Amino acid sequence: MSTRLSQLFVRTLREDPSDAEVTSHRLLVRAGYIRRQAPGVFAWLPLGLRVKARIEAVIRDEMTAAGAQEVHFPALLPREPYEATGRWTEYGDGMFRLKDRKGADYLLAPTHEEAFTLLVKDLYSSYKDLPLTLFQIQDKYRDEARPRAGLLRGREFTMKDAYSFDASDAGLDTSYQAQRDAYERIFTRLGLEYVIVKADAGAMGGSRSEEFLHPTAVGEDTFVRSAGGYAANVEAFTTIAPEAIPIEGQPPAVELAPADTPTIDTLVGQLNDAHARGDGRAWTAGDTLKNVVVALSHLDGTRELVVVGLPGDRDVDMKRLEVAFAPAEVDAAGDADFAQNPVLVKGYIGPQALGLESESGIRYVVDPRVVDGSAWVTGANRRGVHVTGLVAGRDFVADAVIEAAQVREGDPAPDGSGPIETARGMEIGHVFQLGRKYAEALGLKVLDENGKQVTVTMGSYGIGVTRILAVIAESNNDEKGLVWPENVSPFDVHVVATGKDPVVYEVAEKLTADLEAHRLDVLYDDRPKVSPGVKFGDAELLGVPRIVVVGRSAGEGVVELWDRRTGERTPLPVAEAVAALTAPRAS
Repeated sequence: MSTRLSQLFVRTLREDPSDAEVTSHRLLVRAGYIRRQAPGVFAWLPLGLRVKARIEAVIRDEMTAAGAQEVHFPALLPREPYEATGRWTEYGDGMFRLKDRKGADYLLAPTHEEAFTLLVKDLYSSYKDLPLTLFQIQDKYRDEARPRAGLLRGREFTMKDAYSFDASDAGLDTSYQAQRDAYERIFTRLGLEYVIVKADAGAMGGSRSEEFLHPTAVGEDTFVRSAGGYAANVEAFTTIAPEAIPIEGQPPAVELAPADTPTIDTLVGQLNDAHARGDGRAWTAGDTLKNVVVALSHLDGTRELVVVGLPGDRDVDMKRLEVAFAPAEVDAAGDADFAQNPVLVKGYIGPQALGLESESGIRYVVDPRVVDGSAWVTGANRRGVHVTGLVAGRDFVADAVIEAAQVREGDPAPDGSGPIETARGMEIGHVFQLGRKYAEALGLKVLDENGKQVTVTMGSYGIGVTRILAVIAESNNDEKGLVWPENVSPFDVHVVATGKDPVVYEVAEKLTADLEAHRLDVLYDDRPKVSPGVKFGDAELLGVPRIVVVGRSAGEGVVELWDRRTGERTPLPVAEAVAALTAPRAS
């Protein structure tokens, strides 16, 4: 049975929604695919569900081909399993928590590791049952502080998550590779450009972790890559530290005369004006040691100040800092923090009085470039006073080395494959080797071939279904509307009947029936009192890539094929039009 536009639950809009930040959000709302219900929460209309179902069909096809079996868990889950793994508190404010009428704690699942693990524990007990890979396509919930960009960053979203279960690390490697290969096939079939990058596992835990990023200007992730093949997101990028420098024989640190130089630029300017270097080169920001004060909010409610030391020509990257201090939340220190800690003289902080072994008790951590023997210009912990020649390992010692500085174009790739370039991308998939974290926490063990209990090792593999839909829309549009790839379009063909002549509708009806007889899914614009201009505008906005216009030449048995991707319009006899639309398409 055909889908008639006169009966389809859709209302197209001529104006952009006021809260739309990106093209995909603007067009999906205007074309009647989704409707906003609350910040980061959307209702799915028939057109949107059709596209979503086609994406899910590709995913199911490749998951099944990779040996995974589909299950389905509830989104509403009890607290206890998440308490056992520590994630009830580790997720912090990002998790939706609620109580039932009896006061029992529940959550809306942000991910389902615990549920998958307990299901396998309940049913399997022998290595003979493994390997096993299960997957589901289910809605997830995360209390995003700032939901944005429509479906790209929401509070409710659909995700495909798969989990592998193996009795050995070698088995996990095999399962991981099978899923990784399946992801490449999925994104290729969906026509999505992707880059596989080394990633940080974050709150998920585990060891090996890779993201599939779609390069796009609206991406919220920065990743790096080299011509030699290295790729990583900035959170996982590791700095090549310079060699340590001999400390013996270096001159002692020297305090500079007081001067009003609270910024790196003013300090460098004063150095070059009044304190020429002995080697003849000019002072630069890279010669200074910047000390940035941040506040950590720990899961137990405590607040801790930490000072991060890094070269003055670099800024702190908050995402990298959050990874370094996870699961604590990280914020810039405020005026109250400085007031309560007089050792921290804003603009003139030096590491000499910092570190857990100092009286301040404030942790001092440094960038990998701050190696033993390196000499720095930095604060003297007195207003207006700086010091030169402060040597790491002699005049100060850090509590730890962390990756916190912004990554820049031209930095060397850690694998030696050359300088890196940076780009923006949107995460569309993520694969992890979880290892035994969740199996140990929840007691998932099986008997091995020797009759001994071994802890199962796991992998986790996620794809953002609704995010992929938005990414496809973001990449496939023009100034008139959406232009879907054929394999995810809500319909195979859009038949548009224009004019008042009854023959037009007779030809359009028969053409629609003939196309459906050839198993094509057809949207038929049969609206009798709508102008051709409005119908064409809707066809452009809705984005079905193959359109058939039945108009004034219908009485002569001629229709027009309209390719939305190229804009080409070709008059053809109806019989030839049917043949052209039903012919096998090049893959």
